[in-house]
Amino acid sequence: QVQLVESGGGLVQAGGSLRLSCAASGRAFNLYHMGWFRQAPGKEREGVSCISSSDGNARYVDSVKGRFTISRDNAKNTVYLQMNSLKPEDTAVYYCAAGWTVGGPPEDWEHGMSYWGKGTPVTVSS
Repeated sequence: QVQLVESGGGLVQAGGSLRLSCAASGRAFNLYHMGWFRQAPGKEREGVSCISSSDGNARYVDSVKGRFTISRDNAKNTVYLQMNSLKPEDTAVYYCAAGWTVGGPPEDWEHGMSYWGKGTPVTVSS
């Protein structure tokens, strides 16, 4: 069992930056693949980025490549999402998730996730 708590969301102007954090409690954090997902108003949840448990390989949805960076600190049981050059279309509730499998296109990532946080809202003003 893993509990996930996100933090770091807020209101930022377009072009600005935010760093999201996801603190995990429970055992074996280092064994889980971790992911960040988001859900904008009126839209389905989408995969934003994921990072593997073994080699730290990171993947991103095309819309955030070059702007967002995912990282994890296994000693602190925490995964981060550094978001730069934010755009109004990045506005959403961002969720952290942990799971045993991750693969395929971004729309498939959530199927491998077993644990979810409650989310942190990000609003980017134009």
